[in-house]
Amino acid sequence: MQLKNYIGGRWVDPENGRYIQDIDPGNGDVVADVPASSRKDAERAIEAARQAYESWRRVPAPKRGEILFTVGQMLKERKHELAEKMTREMGKVYAEAAGDVQEGIDMAFYMAGEGRRSFGYTTPSELPDKFAMATRDSIGVAGIITPWNFPMAIPTWKIFPALVCGNTVVFKPASQTPILAYELINILAEAGIPAGVVNLVFGSGSEVGETIIGDPGVNLISFTGSNQTGRHVARVAGEGLKRVSLELGGKNAIIVMDDADLDLAVDGILWSAFGTSGQRCTACSRLIVQEGIYDALEQRLKDRIASLKLGHGLDNHTDVGPLINQQAVEKVHSYVEIGQREGARLVIGGSRPSDSVYSTGHYYAPTLFADVTSEMRIATEEIFGPVLSMIRVKDLDEAIAVNNRVTYGLSSSIFTQDVNRVFRSIRDLATGIVYINAGTIGAEIHLPFGGTRGTGNGHREAGTAALDFFSEWKAVYVDFSGKLQRAQIDA
Repeated sequence: MQLKNYIGGRWVDPENGRYIQDIDPGNGDVVADVPASSRKDAERAIEAARQAYESWRRVPAPKRGEILFTVGQMLKERKHELAEKMTREMGKVYAEAAGDVQEGIDMAFYMAGEGRRSFGYTTPSELPDKFAMATRDSIGVAGIITPWNFPMAIPTWKIFPALVCGNTVVFKPASQTPILAYELINILAEAGIPAGVVNLVFGSGSEVGETIIGDPGVNLISFTGSNQTGRHVARVAGEGLKRVSLELGGKNAIIVMDDADLDLAVDGILWSAFGTSGQRCTACSRLIVQEGIYDALEQRLKDRIASLKLGHGLDNHTDVGPLINQQAVEKVHSYVEIGQREGARLVIGGSRPSDSVYSTGHYYAPTLFADVTSEMRIATEEIFGPVLSMIRVKDLDEAIAVNNRVTYGLSSSIFTQDVNRVFRSIRDLATGIVYINAGTIGAEIHLPFGGTRGTGNGHREAGTAALDFFSEWKAVYVDFSGKLQRAQIDA
Protein backbone atom coordinates (compact mmCIF):
# COMPACT_ATOMS: atom_id res chain seq x y z
CA MET A 1 0.00 0.00 0.00
CA GLN A 2 1.52 3.32 -1.09
CA LEU A 3 0.07 6.40 0.56
CA LYS A 4 -0.15 9.92 -0.83
CA ASN A 5 -0.54 13.42 0.57
CA TYR A 6 -3.91 15.15 0.36
CA ILE A 7 -3.51 18.77 -0.74
CA GLY A 8 -6.16 21.08 -2.14
CA GLY A 9 -8.69 18.27 -2.51
CA ARG A 10 -6.36 15.93 -4.44
CA TRP A 11 -4.27 12.89 -3.51
CA VAL A 12 -0.76 13.69 -4.69
CA ASP A 13 2.72 12.16 -4.55
CA PRO A 14 5.47 13.94 -2.57
CA GLU A 15 7.35 16.35 -4.82
CA ASN A 16 10.67 14.62 -4.03
CA GLY A 17 9.35 11.12 -4.80
CA ARG A 18 10.71 9.76 -1.52
CA TYR A 19 8.98 7.18 0.68
CA ILE A 20 9.68 5.37 3.95
CA GLN A 21 8.22 2.12 5.27
CA ASP A 22 5.48 1.78 7.86
CA ILE A 23 6.27 -1.32 9.97
CA ASP A 24 4.02 -3.56 12.09
CA PRO A 25 5.80 -3.42 15.50
CA GLY A 26 4.38 -6.81 16.44
CA ASN A 27 6.02 -8.84 13.67
CA GLY A 28 8.14 -6.56 11.47
CA ASP A 29 5.87 -6.72 8.41
CA VAL A 30 5.81 -3.74 6.06
CA VAL A 31 2.24 -2.41 6.01
CA ALA A 32 2.62 0.73 3.84
CA ASP A 33 5.00 3.02 2.00
CA VAL A 34 4.67 6.55 3.35
CA PRO A 35 5.66 9.85 1.70
CA ALA A 36 8.78 11.45 3.17
CA SER A 37 7.51 14.84 2.14
CA SER A 38 9.51 18.04 1.84
CA ARG A 39 9.05 21.62 2.91
CA LYS A 40 7.56 22.35 -0.52
CA ASP A 41 4.72 19.87 0.08
CA ALA A 42 3.92 21.50 3.41
CA GLU A 43 3.98 24.97 1.85
CA ARG A 44 1.54 23.84 -0.87
CA ALA A 45 -0.78 22.45 1.79
CA ILE A 46 -0.66 25.69 3.80
CA GLU A 47 -1.45 27.73 0.70
CA ALA A 48 -4.38 25.43 -0.13
CA ALA A 49 -5.73 25.87 3.40
CA ARG A 50 -5.40 29.65 3.17
CA GLN A 51 -7.20 29.72 -0.17
CA ALA A 52 -10.07 27.63 1.23
CA TYR A 53 -10.42 29.55 4.50
CA GLU A 54 -12.54 32.52 3.38
CA SER A 55 -15.26 30.36 1.86
CA TRP A 56 -15.20 27.72 4.62
CA ARG A 57 -15.56 30.22 7.47
CA ARG A 58 -18.73 31.52 5.80
CA VAL A 59 -20.34 28.08 5.68
CA PRO A 60 -22.99 28.13 8.44
CA ALA A 61 -21.74 26.26 11.48
CA PRO A 62 -24.72 23.86 11.47
CA LYS A 63 -23.75 22.84 7.93
CA ARG A 64 -20.17 22.27 9.02
CA GLY A 65 -21.54 20.13 11.83
CA GLU A 66 -23.62 18.07 9.42
CA ILE A 67 -20.47 17.03 7.58
CA LEU A 68 -18.94 15.89 10.87
CA PHE A 69 -22.10 13.91 11.64
CA THR A 70 -21.65 12.08 8.35
CA VAL A 71 -18.00 11.48 9.26
CA GLY A 72 -19.12 9.95 12.56
CA GLN A 73 -21.49 7.59 10.78
CA MET A 74 -18.75 6.51 8.38
CA LEU A 75 -16.27 5.93 11.20
CA LYS A 76 -18.88 3.83 12.98
CA GLU A 77 -19.49 1.70 9.88
CA ARG A 78 -15.74 1.12 9.40
CA LYS A 79 -14.80 0.70 13.06
CA HIS A 80 -13.65 -2.93 12.80
CA GLU A 81 -11.57 -2.33 9.68
CA LEU A 82 -9.94 0.78 11.16
CA ALA A 83 -9.17 -0.92 14.47
CA GLU A 84 -7.50 -3.83 12.70
CA LYS A 85 -5.35 -1.48 10.63
CA MET A 86 -4.41 0.44 13.76
CA THR A 87 -3.25 -2.71 15.52
CA ARG A 88 -1.11 -3.68 12.55
CA GLU A 89 0.69 -0.34 12.34
CA MET A 90 0.78 0.75 16.00
CA GLY A 91 0.66 -2.48 18.00
CA LYS A 92 -2.05 -1.87 20.62
CA VAL A 93 -4.35 -4.83 21.19
CA TYR A 94 -7.48 -4.90 19.05
CA ALA A 95 -9.93 -3.99 21.85
CA GLU A 96 -7.90 -0.88 22.65
CA ALA A 97 -7.63 0.02 18.98
CA ALA A 98 -11.41 -0.24 18.66
CA GLY A 99 -11.68 2.08 21.68
CA ASP A 100 -9.35 4.54 19.97
CA VAL A 101 -11.65 4.58 16.93
CA GLN A 102 -14.68 4.93 19.21
CA GLU A 103 -13.21 8.15 20.60
CA GLY A 104 -13.12 9.47 17.05
CA ILE A 105 -16.74 8.46 16.56
CA ASP A 106 -17.77 10.13 19.81
CA MET A 107 -15.88 13.30 18.96
CA ALA A 108 -17.45 13.49 15.50
CA PHE A 109 -20.97 13.33 16.90
CA TYR A 110 -20.16 15.69 19.78
CA MET A 111 -18.59 18.36 17.60
CA ALA A 112 -21.33 17.93 15.00
CA GLY A 113 -23.72 19.07 17.73
CA GLU A 114 -21.53 22.06 18.49
CA GLY A 115 -22.32 23.28 15.00
CA ARG A 116 -25.78 24.14 16.35
CA ARG A 117 -24.61 25.18 19.81
CA SER A 118 -21.23 26.97 19.96
CA PHE A 119 -23.10 29.39 22.16
CA GLY A 120 -22.17 33.01 22.62
CA TYR A 121 -24.03 35.21 25.07
CA THR A 122 -25.89 38.48 25.42
CA THR A 123 -25.49 40.88 28.30
CA PRO A 124 -27.09 44.21 29.29
CA SER A 125 -25.39 47.36 28.08
CA GLU A 126 -24.70 50.16 30.53
CA LEU A 127 -26.27 52.62 28.06
CA PRO A 128 -29.91 52.92 26.97
CA ASP A 129 -31.03 51.72 23.55
CA LYS A 130 -27.88 49.66 23.11
CA PHE A 131 -27.49 45.89 22.68
CA ALA A 132 -24.37 43.92 23.68
CA MET A 133 -23.36 40.36 22.84
CA ALA A 134 -20.34 38.07 22.37
CA THR A 135 -19.99 35.52 19.58
CA ARG A 136 -17.38 32.99 18.51
CA ASP A 137 -15.38 33.57 15.34
CA SER A 138 -12.93 31.43 13.39
CA ILE A 139 -9.19 32.12 13.45
CA GLY A 140 -7.63 30.84 10.22
CA VAL A 141 -5.36 27.92 9.32
CA ALA A 142 -4.79 25.37 12.07
CA GLY A 143 -1.58 23.34 12.06
CA ILE A 144 -2.30 19.93 13.61
CA ILE A 145 0.67 17.77 14.69
CA THR A 146 -0.13 14.46 16.37
CA PRO A 147 1.70 11.48 17.94
CA TRP A 148 1.52 7.78 17.12
CA ASN A 149 -0.02 6.33 20.28
CA PHE A 150 -3.63 7.41 19.59
CA PRO A 151 -3.69 7.67 15.79
CA MET A 152 -7.46 8.20 15.52
CA ALA A 153 -8.51 9.74 18.83
CA ILE A 154 -5.97 12.57 19.07
CA PRO A 155 -6.31 13.80 15.46
CA THR A 156 -10.09 13.90 15.82
CA TRP A 157 -9.84 15.77 19.14
CA LYS A 158 -8.04 18.50 17.22
CA ILE A 159 -9.36 18.44 13.65
CA PHE A 160 -13.09 18.23 14.39
CA PRO A 161 -13.34 21.26 16.72
CA ALA A 162 -11.04 23.19 14.37
CA LEU A 163 -13.41 22.51 11.49
CA VAL A 164 -16.67 23.16 13.30
CA CYS A 165 -15.28 26.53 14.43
CA GLY A 166 -14.65 27.46 10.79
CA ASN A 167 -10.90 26.98 10.53
CA THR A 168 -9.06 25.11 7.80
CA VAL A 169 -6.47 22.45 8.60
CA VAL A 170 -2.98 21.30 7.69
CA PHE A 171 -2.41 17.93 9.37
CA LYS A 172 0.95 16.24 9.99
CA PRO A 173 0.52 12.84 11.67
CA ALA A 174 3.29 10.78 13.20
CA SER A 175 5.28 8.85 10.62
CA GLN A 176 4.78 5.60 12.59
CA THR A 177 0.98 5.62 12.14
CA PRO A 178 0.18 7.04 8.70
CA ILE A 179 -2.57 4.63 7.64
CA LEU A 180 -5.10 5.84 10.20
CA ALA A 181 -4.40 9.44 9.19
CA TYR A 182 -4.92 8.49 5.55
CA GLU A 183 -8.21 6.73 6.37
CA LEU A 184 -9.47 9.64 8.48
CA ILE A 185 -8.81 12.22 5.76
CA ASN A 186 -10.28 9.93 3.13
CA ILE A 187 -13.48 9.72 5.18
CA LEU A 188 -13.60 13.50 5.58
CA ALA A 189 -13.23 13.87 1.82
CA GLU A 190 -15.97 11.32 1.16
CA ALA A 191 -18.23 13.10 3.65
CA GLY A 192 -18.05 16.31 1.61
CA ILE A 193 -15.31 18.50 3.11
CA PRO A 194 -14.56 21.08 0.38
CA ALA A 195 -11.20 21.06 -1.37
CA GLY A 196 -8.45 22.71 0.64
CA VAL A 197 -10.32 22.74 3.94
CA VAL A 198 -8.38 19.71 5.23
CA ASN A 199 -4.87 18.93 3.99
CA LEU A 200 -2.67 15.98 4.94
CA VAL A 201 1.12 15.99 4.64
CA PHE A 202 3.22 13.02 5.73
CA GLY A 203 6.82 13.61 6.66
CA SER A 204 9.38 14.30 9.34
CA GLY A 205 9.22 16.92 12.03
CA SER A 206 12.38 18.53 10.71
CA GLU A 207 10.86 19.07 7.26
CA VAL A 208 7.06 19.17 7.48
CA GLY A 209 6.64 19.98 11.17
CA GLU A 210 9.12 22.85 11.11
CA THR A 211 7.40 24.35 8.08
CA ILE A 212 3.98 24.22 9.71
CA ILE A 213 5.03 25.80 13.01
CA GLY A 214 7.12 28.51 11.37
CA ASP A 215 5.08 29.49 8.30
CA PRO A 216 3.27 32.84 8.74
CA GLY A 217 0.32 31.40 6.82
CA VAL A 218 -0.55 29.16 9.80
CA ASN A 219 -2.45 30.96 12.56
CA LEU A 220 -2.61 28.38 15.34
CA ILE A 221 -0.79 25.18 16.29
CA SER A 222 -2.16 22.21 18.19
CA PHE A 223 0.63 19.82 19.15
CA THR A 224 0.76 16.61 21.18
CA GLY A 225 4.15 15.05 21.89
CA SER A 226 7.23 15.20 24.08
CA ASN A 227 8.15 18.05 26.39
CA GLN A 228 11.38 18.73 24.55
CA THR A 229 9.64 19.06 21.19
CA GLY A 230 6.78 21.00 22.74
CA ARG A 231 9.15 23.62 24.08
CA HIS A 232 10.66 23.99 20.62
CA VAL A 233 7.19 24.34 19.07
CA ALA A 234 6.32 27.05 21.60
CA ARG A 235 9.50 29.00 20.85
CA VAL A 236 9.20 28.90 17.07
CA ALA A 237 5.44 29.47 16.90
CA GLY A 238 5.68 32.16 19.58
CA GLU A 239 7.97 34.19 17.36
CA GLY A 240 5.06 34.45 14.93
CA LEU A 241 2.54 35.21 17.73
CA LYS A 242 0.60 32.08 16.82
CA ARG A 243 -1.89 30.62 19.23
CA VAL A 244 -0.34 27.37 20.51
CA SER A 245 -1.84 24.41 22.38
CA LEU A 246 0.66 21.94 23.83
CA GLU A 247 -0.33 18.54 25.23
CA LEU A 248 2.90 17.02 26.53
CA GLY A 249 4.07 14.36 28.96
CA GLY A 250 2.86 12.81 32.16
CA LYS A 251 4.18 10.96 35.21
CA ASN A 252 0.85 9.85 36.57
CA ALA A 253 0.21 8.20 39.91
CA ILE A 254 -2.40 6.00 41.52
CA ILE A 255 -2.73 6.39 45.29
CA VAL A 256 -3.96 3.32 47.19
CA MET A 257 -5.06 3.91 50.78
CA ASP A 258 -5.33 1.24 53.45
CA ASP A 259 -9.14 1.12 53.23
CA ALA A 260 -9.19 0.55 49.45
CA ASP A 261 -10.93 -2.32 47.69
CA LEU A 262 -7.72 -4.10 46.67
CA ASP A 263 -9.31 -6.28 44.00
CA LEU A 264 -10.68 -3.18 42.28
CA ALA A 265 -7.40 -1.33 42.78
CA VAL A 266 -5.35 -4.13 41.20
CA ASP A 267 -7.62 -4.17 38.14
CA GLY A 268 -7.31 -0.38 37.78
CA ILE A 269 -3.54 -0.43 38.27
CA LEU A 270 -2.90 -3.13 35.68
CA TRP A 271 -5.10 -1.42 33.08
CA SER A 272 -3.49 1.97 33.72
CA ALA A 273 0.12 0.77 33.84
CA PHE A 274 0.14 -1.80 31.05
CA GLY A 275 -2.70 -0.80 28.71
CA THR A 276 -1.17 0.24 25.38
CA SER A 277 2.06 -1.21 26.89
CA GLY A 278 2.32 1.91 29.03
CA GLN A 279 2.52 4.12 25.94
CA ARG A 280 -0.11 6.65 27.00
CA CYS A 281 0.43 10.14 28.32
CA THR A 282 -2.08 9.18 31.05
CA ALA A 283 -0.49 5.81 31.86
CA CYS A 284 0.17 5.09 35.53
CA SER A 285 3.91 4.79 36.16
CA ARG A 286 3.89 5.57 39.91
CA LEU A 287 1.97 3.63 42.55
CA ILE A 288 1.79 5.48 45.86
CA VAL A 289 0.73 3.01 48.57
CA GLN A 290 -0.08 3.47 52.24
CA GLU A 291 2.36 1.36 54.26
CA GLY A 292 -0.25 -0.90 55.92
CA ILE A 293 -1.21 -2.61 52.66
CA TYR A 294 2.05 -2.19 50.74
CA ASP A 295 3.28 -5.79 50.97
CA ALA A 296 -0.12 -7.33 50.24
CA LEU A 297 -0.63 -5.14 47.19
CA GLU A 298 2.88 -5.90 45.91
CA GLN A 299 2.21 -9.64 46.05
CA ARG A 300 -1.15 -9.32 44.30
CA LEU A 301 0.38 -7.27 41.53
CA LYS A 302 3.30 -9.68 41.11
CA ASP A 303 0.90 -12.60 40.70
CA ARG A 304 -1.32 -10.79 38.22
CA ILE A 305 1.57 -9.39 36.16
CA ALA A 306 3.02 -12.89 35.85
CA SER A 307 -0.22 -13.99 34.18
CA LEU A 308 -0.25 -11.23 31.52
CA LYS A 309 0.34 -12.52 28.00
CA LEU A 310 2.56 -10.65 25.58
CA GLY A 311 1.77 -10.92 21.90
CA HIS A 312 0.50 -9.42 18.67
CA GLY A 313 -2.49 -7.19 19.18
CA LEU A 314 -4.69 -9.19 16.80
CA ASP A 315 -4.24 -12.35 18.89
CA ASN A 316 -7.36 -12.69 21.09
CA HIS A 317 -5.24 -14.03 23.96
CA THR A 318 -2.90 -11.03 24.09
CA ASP A 319 -3.01 -8.75 27.13
CA VAL A 320 0.02 -6.55 26.33
CA GLY A 321 1.20 -5.73 22.81
CA PRO A 322 4.57 -4.54 21.53
CA LEU A 323 6.25 -1.18 21.93
CA ILE A 324 6.24 1.07 18.89
CA ASN A 325 9.84 0.40 17.77
CA GLN A 326 13.26 -0.84 18.84
CA GLN A 327 14.29 2.59 20.12
CA ALA A 328 11.39 2.45 22.57
CA VAL A 329 12.50 -0.98 23.78
CA GLU A 330 16.02 0.31 24.37
CA LYS A 331 14.75 3.38 26.20
CA VAL A 332 12.54 1.31 28.52
CA HIS A 333 15.38 -1.11 29.27
CA SER A 334 17.75 1.76 30.01
CA TYR A 335 15.33 3.02 32.68
CA VAL A 336 15.09 -0.46 34.18
CA GLU A 337 18.87 -0.44 34.53
CA ILE A 338 18.72 3.06 36.03
CA GLY A 339 16.16 1.90 38.59
CA GLN A 340 18.33 -1.02 39.63
CA ARG A 341 21.38 1.23 39.98
CA GLU A 342 19.34 3.65 42.09
CA GLY A 343 18.51 0.86 44.52
CA ALA A 344 14.92 0.03 43.59
CA ARG A 345 13.96 -3.65 43.96
CA LEU A 346 12.94 -5.38 40.74
CA VAL A 347 9.89 -7.50 41.58
CA ILE A 348 9.06 -8.91 38.14
CA GLY A 349 9.84 -8.24 34.49
CA GLY A 350 12.73 -5.98 33.58
CA SER A 351 13.78 -7.66 30.36
CA ARG A 352 12.96 -8.42 26.77
CA PRO A 353 11.18 -11.78 26.37
CA SER A 354 13.59 -14.51 25.29
CA ASP A 355 11.06 -16.73 23.49
CA SER A 356 11.80 -16.79 19.74
CA VAL A 357 8.15 -16.04 18.97
CA TYR A 358 8.87 -12.45 20.01
CA SER A 359 12.07 -12.05 17.98
CA THR A 360 10.48 -10.14 15.09
CA GLY A 361 8.57 -7.66 17.26
CA HIS A 362 9.39 -4.95 19.79
CA TYR A 363 8.28 -6.54 23.06
CA TYR A 364 9.16 -5.79 26.67
CA ALA A 365 7.95 -7.64 29.75
CA PRO A 366 5.57 -5.76 32.07
CA THR A 367 7.79 -4.59 34.92
CA LEU A 368 7.23 -3.79 38.60
CA PHE A 369 9.70 -2.06 40.93
CA ALA A 370 9.24 -1.87 44.71
CA ASP A 371 11.04 0.16 47.38
CA VAL A 372 11.16 3.16 45.06
CA THR A 373 11.68 6.60 46.55
CA SER A 374 10.04 9.69 45.13
CA GLU A 375 13.40 11.22 44.16
CA MET A 376 14.54 8.34 41.91
CA ARG A 377 14.63 8.96 38.17
CA ILE A 378 12.21 6.08 37.54
CA ALA A 379 9.76 7.96 39.78
CA THR A 380 10.20 11.37 38.20
CA GLU A 381 10.98 10.95 34.48
CA GLU A 382 8.53 9.81 31.81
CA ILE A 383 9.47 6.30 30.62
CA PHE A 384 6.55 5.71 28.22
CA GLY A 385 6.59 1.96 28.59
CA PRO A 386 5.36 -0.90 30.80
CA VAL A 387 7.28 0.03 33.98
CA LEU A 388 5.50 0.64 37.31
CA SER A 389 7.21 1.95 40.47
CA MET A 390 5.80 1.40 43.99
CA ILE A 391 6.37 4.17 46.54
CA ARG A 392 5.55 3.69 50.26
CA VAL A 393 3.85 6.51 52.24
CA LYS A 394 2.50 6.92 55.77
CA ASP A 395 -0.75 8.80 55.14
CA LEU A 396 -2.82 10.82 52.68
CA ASP A 397 -0.89 14.04 53.23
CA GLU A 398 2.37 12.34 52.23
CA ALA A 399 0.66 10.61 49.31
CA ILE A 400 -0.61 13.91 47.90
CA ALA A 401 2.78 15.55 48.40
CA VAL A 402 4.52 12.71 46.52
CA ASN A 403 1.93 12.86 43.75
CA ASN A 404 2.47 16.60 43.27
CA ARG A 405 6.28 16.48 43.49
CA VAL A 406 6.93 15.67 39.80
CA THR A 407 7.10 18.33 37.11
CA TYR A 408 4.08 16.91 35.25
CA GLY A 409 0.40 17.30 36.12
CA LEU A 410 -1.83 15.32 33.78
CA SER A 411 -3.74 12.54 35.55
CA SER A 412 -4.00 11.14 39.07
CA SER A 413 -6.13 8.60 40.89
CA ILE A 414 -6.99 7.48 44.41
CA PHE A 415 -8.54 4.27 45.69
CA THR A 416 -10.27 4.76 49.05
CA GLN A 417 -13.66 4.24 50.68
CA ASP A 418 -13.37 7.40 52.80
CA VAL A 419 -15.44 10.28 51.41
CA ASN A 420 -13.35 12.82 53.31
CA ARG A 421 -10.18 11.53 51.65
CA VAL A 422 -11.96 11.68 48.31
CA PHE A 423 -12.82 15.36 48.57
CA ARG A 424 -9.43 16.31 49.97
CA SER A 425 -7.85 14.55 46.98
CA ILE A 426 -10.13 16.29 44.50
CA ARG A 427 -9.08 19.61 46.02
CA ASP A 428 -5.35 18.97 46.47
CA LEU A 429 -4.14 16.68 43.66
CA ALA A 430 -2.43 19.09 41.24
CA THR A 431 -3.44 17.43 37.98
CA GLY A 432 -5.85 18.32 35.22
CA ILE A 433 -7.66 14.98 35.57
CA VAL A 434 -8.54 13.18 38.82
CA TYR A 435 -10.10 9.71 39.10
CA ILE A 436 -11.73 8.27 42.20
CA ASN A 437 -11.64 4.46 42.54
CA ALA A 438 -10.53 4.10 38.93
CA GLY A 439 -7.19 4.16 37.14
CA THR A 440 -5.48 7.12 35.48
CA ILE A 441 -6.80 6.41 31.98
CA GLY A 442 -10.26 6.56 30.44
CA ALA A 443 -11.02 10.21 29.70
CA GLU A 444 -14.37 10.92 28.04
CA ILE A 445 -14.62 13.32 25.12
CA HIS A 446 -17.24 15.68 26.59
CA LEU A 447 -14.97 16.75 29.46
CA PRO A 448 -11.84 18.92 29.10
CA PHE A 449 -8.63 16.94 28.65
CA GLY A 450 -5.23 18.31 29.62
CA GLY A 451 -2.84 18.91 32.47
CA THR A 452 -0.99 21.39 34.59
CA ARG A 453 2.64 22.45 34.91
CA GLY A 454 5.00 20.50 32.62
CA THR A 455 2.16 18.65 30.92
CA GLY A 456 1.25 21.59 28.71
CA ASN A 457 0.57 25.28 28.45
CA GLY A 458 -2.90 25.40 29.96
CA HIS A 459 -5.20 24.79 27.01
CA ARG A 460 -7.64 21.90 27.08
CA GLU A 461 -8.80 19.46 24.44
CA ALA A 462 -12.25 17.84 24.11
CA GLY A 463 -15.54 19.12 25.45
CA THR A 464 -16.57 22.72 24.96
CA ALA A 465 -13.11 23.72 26.20
CA ALA A 466 -11.74 22.74 22.79
CA LEU A 467 -13.84 25.48 21.19
CA ASP A 468 -12.05 28.09 23.29
CA PHE A 469 -8.75 27.23 21.63
CA PHE A 470 -10.06 26.98 18.07
CA SER A 471 -12.18 30.14 18.10
CA GLU A 472 -11.88 33.84 18.90
CA TRP A 473 -14.34 35.77 21.04
CA LYS A 474 -15.84 38.78 19.27
CA ALA A 475 -17.66 41.42 21.31
CA VAL A 476 -20.48 43.19 19.39
CA TYR A 477 -22.24 46.44 20.35
CA VAL A 478 -25.39 47.62 18.56
CA ASP A 479 -26.45 51.18 19.38
CA PHE A 480 -29.98 51.96 18.17
CA SER A 481 -30.38 55.25 20.05
CA GLY A 482 -29.72 57.35 16.97
CA LYS A 483 -27.15 59.48 18.78
CA LEU A 484 -23.54 59.18 19.90
CA GLN A 485 -23.30 57.58 23.32
CA ARG A 486 -19.95 57.37 25.06
CA ALA A 487 -19.45 54.50 27.46
CA GLN A 488 -17.70 55.30 30.76
CA ILE A 489 -17.84 59.07 30.08
CA ASP A 490 -19.73 61.20 32.61
CA ALA A 491 -22.67 63.07 31.16
